[in-house]
Amino acid sequence: QVQLVESGGGLVQPGGSLRLSCAASRSIFSITAMGWYRQAPGKQRELVAIFTSGSNTNYADSVKGRFTISRDNARNTVYLQMNNLKPEDTAVYYCNAQILLTQYWGQGTQVTVSS
Repeated sequence: QVQLVESGGGLVQPGGSLRLSCAASRSIFSITAMGWYRQAPGKQRELVAIFTSGSNTNYADSVKGRFTISRDNARNTVYLQMNNLKPEDTAVYYCNAQILLTQYWGQGTQVTVSS
């Protein structure tokens, strides 16, 4: 099992930046996959960025070139650096970890992009 705690959300103007953090309660070194999803009001939860099979990464097309996922194994933490934020990035962002066939979720952190 693993507990995930997100932080770093908030209100930012279009074009601004935020960095989200996801702290895990155990080592993330051997976790099958770990990353970020988001859910906007009235929409389904969608993948934003994720580590798979070690250091391989996948990004949603809508965030490529603007968002960067990174990890610090020593701190058991995964980050999401979000640059050039747009109003359509407004959503609750969830940290996700997959251990074998089980999915774990954090409580979510709100990101609002608005002028």
